[in-house]
Amino acid sequence: MEAERPPRTGFKIPKFFSFNMIVNPAISEVDVSEEIEVTESKQSPPIIASEPRKQSSLVTIFVLWNTMVGTSLLAMPWGVERAGLIMGVILPIVMGALCCYTAYCNVATQAAYGPAGGEISELTRHMLGPRFEFLSKLFSYIVLLGALIVYWILMSNFLYFTVDYIYTATTGGFKDIDTFELTGSEICLVDQVKSNITADLQPSVFKRVWNLGTVPIYLIVLLAPLLSFKSATFFTKFNSLGTMSLVYLMVFVVVKALSWGFNLDLTNPSSVHYSELVQPSFFATSGTLAMSYYMHNIIITVMRSNKNQRNNARDVAVGYGLGTGTYLIVGSLFYISFPLAKTCIEDNMLNNFASWDVLTLVARMFLFFQLTTVYPLINYMLRYQVMTAFFSSPYPSLLHVLIFNLIVVVSCVLFAVFLPRIGTVIRFTGAISGCFHVFTLPCLLKLAGQKQSGELSIASLIIHLAIPVLGFVNLVAQFFVSDS
Repeated sequence: MEAERPPRTGFKIPKFFSFNMIVNPAISEVDVSEEIEVTESKQSPPIIASEPRKQSSLVTIFVLWNTMVGTSLLAMPWGVERAGLIMGVILPIVMGALCCYTAYCNVATQAAYGPAGGEISELTRHMLGPRFEFLSKLFSYIVLLGALIVYWILMSNFLYFTVDYIYTATTGGFKDIDTFELTGSEICLVDQVKSNITADLQPSVFKRVWNLGTVPIYLIVLLAPLLSFKSATFFTKFNSLGTMSLVYLMVFVVVKALSWGFNLDLTNPSSVHYSELVQPSFFATSGTLAMSYYMHNIIITVMRSNKNQRNNARDVAVGYGLGTGTYLIVGSLFYISFPLAKTCIEDNMLNNFASWDVLTLVARMFLFFQLTTVYPLINYMLRYQVMTAFFSSPYPSLLHVLIFNLIVVVSCVLFAVFLPRIGTVIRFTGAISGCFHVFTLPCLLKLAGQKQSGELSIASLIIHLAIPVLGFVNLVAQFFVSDS
C-alpha cells in the first residue's frame, strides 16, 4: 500500500457479516470473512483490509452462501411469476452458472496477475487502467444507492403493517379472526383492490395519517439521527440477524406451502391456478437475478482467506450452487403452492398476506429491526467511498455529511412514496451495475490476463466478448418489460 497510515477513523466488520438483506449488495470492497479495519488515507483506496486469517473450505462456502442469499428471497416467487414456471427454473440456473464463472474470473485473474492484497478496484486499475477503475467504483455506488432505496421501501412497509397490526388488535379489530390460522390470510392486490381482506370504505383518521404514503416520511425521524456518525461499529454488532432472518424466511415459506398444498394448473387457462411455462416478461427476472448473484466486488477478498487456494474454483462453484438452490426452492415452492392466482404474487411476498397473519407479522418485525441496523452501515459505506473519492476524507465536515445524507434520504423517500416496488428497483439496479461488474469487467480482466501471458485465443475472445453483450441485452430489455 502507498503512503503512511494516519490514525484510525473507521470501523470493523465482523466475521460472516452479510450485506445481502434484499438485493445482495456485495457492494463494498470489504472482507466479509474476517474483521477488517477501515482507515483514512489520501493516497490509498477507501477500504484497506488487514491480512485475513485462513479458514477452511467449509467456512468459505458458508460465507459465500450467506453473503449471496438474504432477504432477496422475498422477490423470488415474483421472479418465477414474471418468467413463467419453466423459465423461472431455468433462469436461476443459467444466471447462477454465468455469475459463478465471471466471479471466479475475478478470483483467478487476481491470483495470477493482480497486486498482492489488492481488491477489485486495484486489480482493475492494474490490468485496465484508471478509467475502468473509476467505472468500477461508480457502479459500486449505484448498487449501494439501489440497496438503500430498497431498504427504505421495505422498512416503510414493515413498519406500516406492524403498527397497523398493533392498532387494530388494541381496538378489537381482530376479535373474529383466528390470527394463528395458516390459511385464509392470503391477499391479492390487483388494481389497488384487495380481496380476502376487510377494507374500510371510509378510512378512519388513523388510516389517513398512517398509510404506505406517509410512513416513508415518518421513517426519517427514526433513521436520520443514525446517519451522521463517524463510525458504524455499533451497527455491525447485529450481523447475526442476517442469517437468522434468512432461516426464518425459508421456514416461513415451507410452512405456508405445506399448509396450502399443490395449486398449479398447466393446461386450463381459465383456472385460477393456471401458470404459463414461459412469460415474455422473463427479463424482469434476469435483471433481479443479476443483483441476487452480485458479489463480484468482494469475491476476491472472500476467497483470499480460503486456507487451500487450490480449492477456490470448487468452493466458488459450491457456494453459488447453494445460493441457486435456495432461490429455486423458495421461489418455486411458494409459486407452485400459492392458493390464489399466480398473477397476484407481489415482488415482496409478505405483501400477499393480511396484517393479522402472525407468522407474517413476526417476519416483518424481524426484518424491520434487521434493516434499521443495516441501513446506517450501508449508508456509511457509500458515504465513506464517495467522500474519500471526492474530498480525500471520509468525514470532510458535518455540513458535507448532512448534505450527503439529505440527498440519499430524499431519494429513498421519493421512491418509497411514488414507486414503492422493490422489484423495479432491484431489476434496474442489477441490470445496470451487473452489466458492468457481472458481465463486462470480469471478461475484460480475463482477456487482459490472457493477452499478458500470451494465451489469448480467438475462441476465448469470442466467448468473453459475447458475455458482455448478454449483459447489455439484459439491461436494454428492462425498459420493455413490466413488473405486473
